[in-house]
Amino acid sequence: MARKQLLRRKSAAKKPAAKQPAQKPSGGRKAKSAASGPAPGTKAPAFSLPHDGGGIVSLADFAGRKLVLYFYPRADTSGCTKEAIDFSRLKGAFAKAGAEVLGVSADPVPAQDKFKAKYKLGISLASDEAHRMLEAYGVWQEKSMYGRKFMGVVRATFLIGPDQRIAQVWQKVSVAGHAEEVLAAAKAL
Repeated sequence: MARKQLLRRKSAAKKPAAKQPAQKPSGGRKAKSAASGPAPGTKAPAFSLPHDGGGIVSLADFAGRKLVLYFYPRADTSGCTKEAIDFSRLKGAFAKAGAEVLGVSADPVPAQDKFKAKYKLGISLASDEAHRMLEAYGVWQEKSMYGRKFMGVVRATFLIGPDQRIAQVWQKVSVAGHAEEVLAAAKAL
């Protein structure tokens, strides 16, 4: 029996290794934006979603104004809470730059309402439980945690200009300092 195992090992060692596809070098978080969602310069995908407090919010509501559209995985989690607080803290500065901020996740509206009230958030939150808008912006993706694969929202931000074209994209966002970076871009637009 040991001889059979040894022969199998030798024959496996002689087989040529399967060719692995060449991997493209990573261009950083902004370089990935074109492949996973709308790229800078393109028209922002239209949307119409229920938002916190009731009512519907749509892209058309922001015509002629700048919009910071940020996507977050889940309300009331540590990273999402910090990001929402940061954007809320800078709401006045965004307004001076002529920009409004809208956070979007797949959470239902009641969860958005609870999240907003708990942390006294000053920004609007919208819900896309059907994932249509999340898919249109390329942020509904396969994720992996502890070896388990699942679909979820990838943290990303889109700065949309007054002409409703994508001005800048941040993919796979790191929360620390992000709101300030987006504010600087909004001021420069």
